[in-house]
Amino acid sequence: MTQRVLITLGVLLLVTGLLWPILGKLGLGKLPGDIVIRRDPFNLYFPITTCILISAVLTGLFWLIGKFK
Repeated sequence: MTQRVLITLGVLLLVTGLLWPILGKLGLGKLPGDIVIRRDPFNLYFPITTCILISAVLTGLFWLIGKFK
């Protein structure tokens, strides 16, 4: 069971990495509420809204998968 979960997570990570250019065009990471602070020596980027959105989508997806198991 644990091996299956690790393989599934690895495949999801791989797919996300491959689809990253397409996801960037959708506006993920540049949503209203994402915090960006630019100063001369450094840049701080904290995508709080994007994290909340991804968390909600994954929670719903895992809930659906658990419902049909």
